[in-house]
This record gives sequence, structure tokens and C-alpha cells, in this order.
Amino acid sequence: MTDHILVERPASHEGVLVIRFNRPEKKNAITRAMYHRMIDAIREADRDASIRAIAFLGTEGCFSAGNDIADFLSHAMDVGNEVPAPFAFLLALAGATKPVVSGVDGLAIGIGTTMHMHCDLTVASSRSLFRTPFVDLALVPEAGSSLIAPNVMGHQRAFAMLVAGEGFSAEQAREAGLIWKVTAPENVEAETLALAASLAAKPPQALGISRDLLRGDRKALVARMHEELDLFLAQLASAEARAAFEAFMRR
Repeated sequence: MTDHILVERPASHEGVLVIRFNRPEKKNAITRAMYHRMIDAIREADRDASIRAIAFLGTEGCFSAGNDIADFLSHAMDVGNEVPAPFAFLLALAGATKPVVSGVDGLAIGIGTTMHMHCDLTVASSRSLFRTPFVDLALVPEAGSSLIAPNVMGHQRAFAMLVAGEGFSAEQAREAGLIWKVTAPENVEAETLALAASLAAKPPQALGISRDLLRGDRKALVARMHEELDLFLAQLASAEARAAFEAFMRR
């Protein structure tokens, strides 16, 4: 259901488009329909000059548990020529032309962690947990994280997160450079929207040029994202991944 993603233009924060996970009963696990709704929202922001910043938010106690595993498995190996929805979303996010901020309270698992590597500023509550259990599911990193994380965190922290599957507290994530600020749970949304509104109020051309300078040439990132996808899909078809997912579904 597309109402599992709410897209809002709050009157109190001019120029901000809010993309909000709204499936708390499933820990905001992301379905294919949810990915497509977020892609549409990012493209809307890219086209609309009145939108000057994007803000991602979750629900109380949970940003996102990552892919909805049942939905993911039902589509992952039967996409034909279609780009897999999670990958299409990540490409859209990585290519977003407006600044992107995010606010995390609680769980941020899998893509719920790696998507913040494509955000410009992330605020997280003190009770947040960032974890990427790709290898535990016999899969490999995605979102360009295998390129971004070592550059931001250094090899050992990136290995701990992306390969060992270690969970990072909000403070550990801040120290690693994954997020910008830690705050109280009740302040996450207000601080995230205030950041987005502050960016939206800046001269847009100067902001865009400055952001592009900091982000640099994206060709290497996009190439790594495609490389990860090819390996991800190959591994997904493997016997060890099948066994890992069967074990996960039996939990």
C-alpha cells in the first residue's frame, strides 16, 4: 500500500518535502510499492523548483527494519529487464539534486542504515541502532556502501558494520561519520525538519554547487553500485543464501 509511505509538504517548513515511513506494525519494512512511492517523491523534488530540500523520517522507535523479506523474495529473482526496486530507489537517492536530510529514531537495519550514506545530514536519537546484516543473510553490501563506508569510517569500522554485521549505537555511528548529530528521541523530527528548512532557505544555486563540490564525481559510485548489484543478485541465487533466508523465515 502506498500509504505506507507518506509524502508531505509541511506548511510550517517551507520548501521541504517530507518522505515518511508509515508501516510501524511491520517496523517500517520496505515493500516494492513503498520503494516506488519514494522514487516518485524524489523525482517530484528534482522537478519542482519550490522544493529545496528532502527529509526522510520514520515512526517512533523505528526508522526502518530494511527490506520486507517476504515481499523482497517474491520479486527479487523475477524482475526480468526491470531494475530491482531497492536498487532503483538507491540510484534515485544517490542522484537527488536537492539536499537530503534524515531523522532516525530506533531501528535502522540494512538499507535503513545504508541509505543515510547518501544523505547530507542525519540526526539520530540516542536509542537508535544501525546494523547491516548482509553477510548473515549470505548477501553482500549494497548502496555503494562498500565504497562510501571505508572512505568515511576507515577499513576496520566499515568491516565491522558491513561484513561482521556489528550493530552501531547512535554515538558510534556519529563517531564513524555515518550520522551528524545525536539527540533525544522526542527531538528527532523537530531537529530534522529544522535542518531541512534551514537548507531550503539558502540560495539554491550556491547550495547546489557547494553540495556537488563536496560530493564529487559520482561515476565511480554509480559503477560500484552496479557492481554490488550484480554480485548481490548472483549471491541471492546461491545455495547458501537460500539456506540463510529459509532459516530467517523460520524464526
